[in-house]
Amino acid sequence: MIKHFIATWLLTLLITISALAQQKLTVRVTDQQTGPIRGATVTIDGKSKQTNETGLADFLIGNEGNNPIKVHHLGYKVFTARLEGTPTHLDIILQPLHLQTGEAFVYATRAKENSATTFKNLSKEEIQKNNLGQDIPYLINQTPGVVIGSDAGAGIGYTNITIRGSDNERINVTLNGIPLNDAESMGSFFVNLPDFASSMESIQIQRGIGTSTNGAGAFGASLNIQTDALENTPYAELNNSFGSYNSWKNTLKVGSGLINDKYAFNARLSRIASDGYMERASSDMKSFYVDGGLYTEKHTLKATLFSGKQKTYQAWTGVPEPLIKGDRSLLTEYAGTGLGIYGGPELDRILQADRRYNVYTYDDQTDNYTQTHAHLQYTNRINEKLDFNTALHYTRGAGYYEEYRLDDKLAKYNMEDVTLGGEKIKKSDLIRRRWLDNHFYGLTYALNYKPTNTLNMTLGGAYNQYKGDHYGEVIWARYASNSELGDKYYLNDAKKNDFNIFGKVDYRVDRWLLNLDVQYRNIYYQVQGNDDKVKNMDFDNNLNFVNPKAGVTYFISPNTNLYASYAYANKEPVRKDYVENPRNEFPKAEKMQDIEAGYRFNNSTFNLGANVYAMLYKDQLVPTGSINDTGGALRMNIPKSHRIGIELDGSWQISKQFSWAATAALSDNKIKNFVEYVPVYDDNWVKTREEVVEHGNTNIAKSASTILSNNFTYSPVEDLSFSLLSKYVSRLYLDNTSSKDRSIDPSFVNNLIARYSFQALGLQRVDLSLAVNNILNAKYESHGYTWRQMFESKGTVEHYNFYYPQATTNFMLGLNIRF
Repeated sequence: MIKHFIATWLLTLLITISALAQQKLTVRVTDQQTGPIRGATVTIDGKSKQTNETGLADFLIGNEGNNPIKVHHLGYKVFTARLEGTPTHLDIILQPLHLQTGEAFVYATRAKENSATTFKNLSKEEIQKNNLGQDIPYLINQTPGVVIGSDAGAGIGYTNITIRGSDNERINVTLNGIPLNDAESMGSFFVNLPDFASSMESIQIQRGIGTSTNGAGAFGASLNIQTDALENTPYAELNNSFGSYNSWKNTLKVGSGLINDKYAFNARLSRIASDGYMERASSDMKSFYVDGGLYTEKHTLKATLFSGKQKTYQAWTGVPEPLIKGDRSLLTEYAGTGLGIYGGPELDRILQADRRYNVYTYDDQTDNYTQTHAHLQYTNRINEKLDFNTALHYTRGAGYYEEYRLDDKLAKYNMEDVTLGGEKIKKSDLIRRRWLDNHFYGLTYALNYKPTNTLNMTLGGAYNQYKGDHYGEVIWARYASNSELGDKYYLNDAKKNDFNIFGKVDYRVDRWLLNLDVQYRNIYYQVQGNDDKVKNMDFDNNLNFVNPKAGVTYFISPNTNLYASYAYANKEPVRKDYVENPRNEFPKAEKMQDIEAGYRFNNSTFNLGANVYAMLYKDQLVPTGSINDTGGALRMNIPKSHRIGIELDGSWQISKQFSWAATAALSDNKIKNFVEYVPVYDDNWVKTREEVVEHGNTNIAKSASTILSNNFTYSPVEDLSFSLLSKYVSRLYLDNTSSKDRSIDPSFVNNLIARYSFQALGLQRVDLSLAVNNILNAKYESHGYTWRQMFESKGTVEHYNFYYPQATTNFMLGLNIRF
């Protein structure tokens, strides 16, 4: 112990002496026409850094002078020189190389700097700092209005996200401008693309309707993801993480750099595995990513292939409220009515359980899915004013989830009753698999025309088609009856065509920037066959939407502007809205008006954004509070509702050692004159009627009114930092009645991240990371569900709450090596 103390003291002394013998140099990198260059790599005497949003990078240099300096950034000529003396400031202007890069693929669908849209960009550096294996929602947790959670409790496996109270069914996600959202469920399941964050260059998060993009309509937010940008030089990376609950992430990345100034290749191989915080909520996920491209001054042709395979143990059911709140007097009732457990070993197990309880015990109660994506993208820089990009894409998905079913009716599986010893058997224990087998393919395009520095026009669009089979099969039954292996007890075919075309115009006059954006979208959705829940479910729906947007930005100064915008959007229902509509009604498309206004200021020290918004809905599909048998929230149309709020997002570089970033999202999320329909049953569980309850104006389910985040970072010496990240989420109501009895308590969670980077043994960079999550050991829940019911014989309304607890104090340790 004494030796370790002395060694630590000596190391600190050496660092201090070294720091005293050096002085600070600030390098500013700019483009003569466009201003500061973000992400330029500055290398001084073998030590490299990337410039920040204002084009700045800070170094500590020795007093001997004559240090070599090199600056490079994709699309610019490399700058090399030697420092004269020991300057404190250095301005470098890079000369354009006009090399076409992957940034063109996202240009048409991203909000531009200073446009009248509410957005935030996360750079590669910011993504890498937090990328230790948790899913993509966890990487954007410190952005305004975001609430995250996971079924397994630790951020690995199935995760969920809401932005402004809108879940992932309303969040449009694109990869290099190509839609990712599942065409039927509208969700983006990042569990099917494990470790995709290791191949990301940047993410733009647009809140509200945002700009026109491809794929599912953005009805709460958009995530526009750009994959790794072209690198000039060859590289290799080995990234590994290990942490609580036997969690592992192993990533190998290699890249060729530019070959003959025109060719480049990249590849990644990843594995993420975890036992999960919840009982048996394990995950085993593998993925690969490969791309190859041709890059010239006028043309880019890039092919990308990536795939993910996941096996996750089901934790969809959540935990009964008595195990969360500690009131075990209701546990037997919850076990019986809520989970169908009336006795035997399973009742004994739940009576002895804690907040990590998982109802499933069958070894193969798992979700198994493989998804493979192929993209072919082309960009042509026709001249200085005009460029065109297009892409072909194909996604193949196939998989199933397996379930052990106790005492299920044979007739449900098209099996005849079994007569055994003179006794007619109508039910059997069995194992079933429910399959999803689908294809998604299409074409996207965008034509960008910039005749002058004050006018920019874009014409873009896409045509996509989805074909999916839903079917189920029994792979084992205690009484197999007349069934044969491979028989399908239901089969349902779905087809969806999605066409859109949009035009955008940005016009700058004096201090004003005007934005106009109009999209036309046609959706044709056809379903035929039997679903697991609905027989002869044959329908089609043809929808036509026009989605206009307009905005204006006023520049008070080069660093300050005001903006305002108006947008109108429509969005189609998702599959479960048709199949499992609580009112057995044909769902309506949603409509929304989005009004935004804000203020932005930034310089080398401060960055501040303030935004107010009003999202006014007609026929919004809001969660009822209940879920289906795979954990998906059931929804119903509400005639009138709104989400109105204010968002703050700021950062302050207090000194070289201290920085502070914070966000706040305060909102009012209301349904006007909410009417609840409570099912009423007889003693045989036959629904006899509905009890109508009028609640007046209520809060929208699962929409927090206050979301705060805070990030203090301290860097005692260069390349060493400690960050304290805090997140507060106010009360979340499980249903739309605003009842505290059916809600999730507010949560306040603090995480600590330590990161140290250095160069040694000829390695380009070594990063050591330690994340200690939930350092105050808060016991909290991120999401949940509830339902209400009444029995004729009792005459009283009962409710049952289930929650998804999140992990207590846990850690992840990372080692990243770049060659």
